Formats: sequence, structure tokens, C-alpha cells
Amino acid sequence: MTIAVHHQRKWLGVAVAAAFIGVVGFAGQAKAADPLVDVAWVKAHIGKSNVVFLDVRPQVGYLRGHIPGAVHTNYGKDGWRVKVGRVVGMMPSDTAKLAKLIGGLGIDNSSHVVLVSPGRSSTDMGISTRLFWTFKVLGDDNVSILNGGMAAYLAQVDKKGQPVNPLEKGMKKAEAKTFKVALRKDMLPDRNAVKAEIGKSGVTLVDNRPSDQYLGVTRPGVDTESGTIPSAHNVPQQWLTVNGGGTFRSKAELEKLYAAAGVPTKGKQINFCNTGHWASVGWFASSQILGNKKAELYDGSMSDWTHHNMPTEAKIKVN
Repeated sequence: MTIAVHHQRKWLGVAVAAAFIGVVGFAGQAKAADPLVDVAWVKAHIGKSNVVFLDVRPQVGYLRGHIPGAVHTNYGKDGWRVKVGRVVGMMPSDTAKLAKLIGGLGIDNSSHVVLVSPGRSSTDMGISTRLFWTFKVLGDDNVSILNGGMAAYLAQVDKKGQPVNPLEKGMKKAEAKTFKVALRKDMLPDRNAVKAEIGKSGVTLVDNRPSDQYLGVTRPGVDTESGTIPSAHNVPQQWLTVNGGGTFRSKAELEKLYAAAGVPTKGKQINFCNTGHWASVGWFASSQILGNKKAELYDGSMSDWTHHNMPTEAKIKVN
């Protein structure tokens, strides 16, 4: 009997230690959540106290039906991105305001945040990837994206075409919590840091805009010059999801696309677009799916770059 109890206690101690390691990881570091979760994972975690589903769709769609318990945020208006001088869409330098915004959504540092985009296009998935990046910059690794977005969740229907997965209507009011920031400044290269990398061996600049903007055929209104940053390669963000939709491509598929674009999947990489939205899709694909932890995102992108008269390169000069 004594031997049995001894072994039972020993087994329990091992189990507890294993569970502890699973939560905090080795060397005391918090274990990062899987960057992508699927619908089955979501259904299995509805109602879990430590999981916060953050719905980033337009409010009208959220009110009509969302994952039970999901809270809502307005990506464009709630303060996730701000105008700095003449440059739009920048991450706020006042991280205290971001912390208050996040805490007001019922999120603290123990919450597992799951971002839910509409899931109709790679561009709307960019809302999730941009917020994913923001959480990472703020020092929070416990964040995931619903692959395929809400479109994937609603795609499962019965014989009458009605959604079979549970839905909740109306606005969910969260109980405010305290979110603490541990800013990772190394994830915020500015224009001067980017300029210093032009032409360096082992560094790849990646323009995630459509090819017409990369080539200089068309110029978005937020930029003052056509073209791209000298030496940059082009990997349009819509390549990175299946048919430009809401489901990310597999690692094997991405490797083929990056090879075709002449972009290595290892080594320092700086992703940019016009305002850091599309670039977040590229950064996510590189850093989270391909596993390149040296991938970075240039927040200000071409808007910041051209407003400060940095060098540009137009592959095609129309006028």
C-alpha cells in the first residue's frame, strides 16, 4: 500500500511538472499559442474562461451573429492605428492607450486571444495579421488567428443551408481587465533602419503590394512617389492565401511561391506595403508559417518612406 501511494505521488508530481512546462515553456518563457487555429478548435474552446474571441468584422455582421462570447472591435476607429504627421495607419507610440483598449475588451496577459476576420479575402485577413503583429510587438505571444475567418465558421451548414455552429446575436460587453505592455522595440524598424539594409547581403526587402504598385504603374494616394524601395522583391499579399481568400496557404505552397519570387525563406527580411496592412500578411506568412523569425514589418511602409523623400525605384516609368 505504501509503495502504491509512493508511486502515485511520484506520477502526480511528474504530471504536474509536465503541465507546468507545457504552460510556461522552457527557461521560464511563456509558450506562444499556435498562430492559426481552425473551426474545430474554436468550437472546442467556446466558453473557456481564458479564451477571448476578438471579432474584427464590421459591426453589423457581428451583431447579426458571432461566435458565442466573442467581443468586437473596430479596426479602423478604436485606436489600433493612428495618423502620425502626414502618415496614416501607424502603430500608436502611446502604448498605454493600446493597453487600455485591449484591457477594455476583457483581455489580460493570461488571455488567449483568437482573432476573427470576415475571411472573404486576403486583405480582410490582414486585419487579423496586423492585430496579431500588434499583440506580438506589445509582448504578448498568446494570440492566434482563425484560419478562414468567420466565413469558415459559417460555411458548415445543414441540409437547409443553415449554419450548424453555435451563434450569438447582439453586443457582448466585456468586463475590463488589466493588460500590461512589454514593448519589443526590435520589431519596429524605422525608415532609417530600413534604408541602412538596402543592398546588404543576407537581407531581403519584400514589397507585399500588388505588382502594379510595386512596378510603379500605379501610385496609391497615400504615397507621394511611384515605385518601390530599391532592391525590393515583390510577393503580393494575395498570393499568400488560397485564391486570395481567407485561408492561408500551407508551408509547402508558400515555399514554392517564395522561390518563384526569388525570396529566401530564411535570413533577415523586411516586409512593407503602403501603410503596413498588407505587409502584415507577408510578415505573418514568413514569420509564423514559414518559421522565419528574422522577418520584420516596416510599419510606416511606402507612405512613411515617400513622405520623407527616401529613395525609390520604379521598374516601369509611365510618365
